[in-house]
Amino acid sequence: MRFSNITNLKSLSMSRKVLIIGNGGRENALAWTFLKSPQVSKVICAPGNGGTASLAGCQNRAISIEDFPSLVNLVREEGIDFVVVGPELPLALGITDKLTEEGILVFGPTQEGAQIESSKAWAKELFKAASIPTADSETFIEQEAALAYLQEKGTPIVIKADGLASGKGVIVAMTPTEAQEAVQTLFQQGYNKLVIEEYLVGEEVSVLAVTDGRDFRLLLPAQDHKRIGEGNTGLNTGGMGAYCPAPILTPQLEEQVKETIFVPTIAELRKRGINYCGVLYAGLMISEEGIAKILEFNCRFGDPETQVILPLLKTNLDDLILACITQKLGEFPPLEWYQGSAVCVIAASAGYPGNYTKGQLITGLETSEALIFQAGTVLKDKQFLTDGGRVLGVTGVGSDFNTARNKAYETIKKISFEGMYYRRDIAEKK
Repeated sequence: MRFSNITNLKSLSMSRKVLIIGNGGRENALAWTFLKSPQVSKVICAPGNGGTASLAGCQNRAISIEDFPSLVNLVREEGIDFVVVGPELPLALGITDKLTEEGILVFGPTQEGAQIESSKAWAKELFKAASIPTADSETFIEQEAALAYLQEKGTPIVIKADGLASGKGVIVAMTPTEAQEAVQTLFQQGYNKLVIEEYLVGEEVSVLAVTDGRDFRLLLPAQDHKRIGEGNTGLNTGGMGAYCPAPILTPQLEEQVKETIFVPTIAELRKRGINYCGVLYAGLMISEEGIAKILEFNCRFGDPETQVILPLLKTNLDDLILACITQKLGEFPPLEWYQGSAVCVIAASAGYPGNYTKGQLITGLETSEALIFQAGTVLKDKQFLTDGGRVLGVTGVGSDFNTARNKAYETIKKISFEGMYYRRDIAEKK
């Protein structure tokens, strides 16, 4: 049991202190959600951003997400009750293994489990072993063999880097030239293994589940907008916006997704001796016939999906996370949700997802029409400055999609920084 050396779980219900590892909009949303619980007295973010620095009840610590010894010391010094890992990188590097060795409660899979995101080839092999519906694919370690496969299969086709790529390692090639360039570019960028797979047609949806390694609970479905340009054009990004709940996931389809994707995935992980405690984030393609296939799994909360899912969660997030960590999710009551919808629009720096400048003054954040989750920001001399490609996630919450969407766009119009860019068609077609 991962928590066998924790003897005082009851004390966690009194006044909880939470450490969130990461510095994005997802982490700002997690901190905000935890602090809504009357049982959470303090949240610390390492390293955090301008939004978490200015959030009442939250503090930042300037510690790298890869500095495991310093993070362990921080847990000890602050009396942290449990840790939530935001980004995929520290999970892939084994932060959960390290913290667990130190007797620290942590929500996030082990290094072995995190391969479900960190290695596309490993994940594909798992899907095959568990008979999980997915696109046909082949894995390549040599460029010449990959190019020969492209000639055989033709286009459209999907080329994926085998490794972490911050949501930008997937290239959908519509022509033979694009496919060849994608293979050459990814190998040149240092990826030593590529997965080339069938191009699936349909509508994408993100379905996140929390799991204790045995049981799981689905969160509300969301849809992300990956492309930089309106009309879903241009380069892939980490996500330019999202909305929740996604109507495409009907109750009937949800049952199909549970039984054909999540149940066999967790069973296969257990069969391999992997006690997966954390988020299983399924990127799914829904065909016109209403059949769901897995495109990929991520091993953590999505960004910006988290910014639209958590504002609708009525259940205390800390209770849910602890039920996972202590392997008591099977005893946990059904999740409760607020009625309505949420729409998040990302404000990005000029040039993103390519080169962009930092240090631009941000104004208009005092508006209260919508929730503003900061991502690539820093608080310096009482001013908020840009510090990343995706700068802000403006989330409107309302009784319906139109109300939520209007709140998000009315708010983002009042915010400004030099070179600010955002898509104007988020949740336009849902």
